[in-house]
Amino acid sequence: MRPSINIEKAAWLLGNWQNKTSRGTLTESWQKKDDSTYTGKSAFVRGTDTLSSETLTLEERKGRLYYIPVVKNQNNGQPVTFTLTSASANQLVFENPAHDFPQKITYTLITNDSLVAVISGVRNGQERAQQFPMGRVAEK
Repeated sequence: MRPSINIEKAAWLLGNWQNKTSRGTLTESWQKKDDSTYTGKSAFVRGTDTLSSETLTLEERKGRLYYIPVVKNQNNGQPVTFTLTSASANQLVFENPAHDFPQKITYTLITNDSLVAVISGVRNGQERAQQFPMGRVAEK
């Protein structure tokens, strides 16, 4: 049973998020495009090299919420759609069981200024999960 949700329930995602580690800096930014769509960008940068980047869309269609990433150099540049399967005031869970990896993407708001994104699923027969903690950063 997929929850029916209004995109406004995901408004806490809007803004700029970042995590600096010794391996590089992860950034994710979201903005409201219109009443049913948020658009975002994510990138992982080490020094001056962008190691990965993706464009993100969060879209409400017919009472359902979809998370649609397009990852550079993956899936022939085609979008992959994940459907919202669970939602609460501070968590959104999107799933696509047919996708190779990840099959699940979870965003959890820890405080107003921190969140954790987790990608998880099965890869090569093994359960895997990667966590991406991020803090809110002020607009420049």
